[in-house]
Amino acid sequence: MITRIDHIGIACHDLDETVDFYRRTWGLEVHHTQVIEEQGVREAMLRVNGTDDGNACWLQLLEPVREDCAVATWLERHGEGVHHIAFGTPDVDAAAGAAGEAGIRVVFDPPRTGSMDSRVTFLHPKDCHGVLTELVTSAGDLARRGARPVE
Repeated sequence: MITRIDHIGIACHDLDETVDFYRRTWGLEVHHTQVIEEQGVREAMLRVNGTDDGNACWLQLLEPVREDCAVATWLERHGEGVHHIAFGTPDVDAAAGAAGEAGIRVVFDPPRTGSMDSRVTFLHPKDCHGVLTELVTSAGDLARRGARPVE
């Protein structure tokens, strides 16, 4: 079950410059920064608003920290811009299982730890009308269920 748009991931060459753009243009402030070594990116999470399920909607700005990561490859092919859309779900494992049963290729099986101690997986863009789709269970949802980011 999908409960919200969790975030929109935007690939960029210069994270600090891109953060400055969103700060100056829209008044958005950085809530969280992190290097996700496994995915080879440095990110900034900018909170847009709250959501009905008690979570939030974010812009996730992504800068590659090494040339061999997926975001670096994507930037080389497409340039800066929207990289993926992420949908929030209270149970990423169940949502990924349902997607798999529907014939959609699940990229991380089992899901992995994502930003802010969330639990995430991706769905292959060729199976989602050209959109790289991420499924996210927030740390708050995990805590309410008594689960950990990585099981």
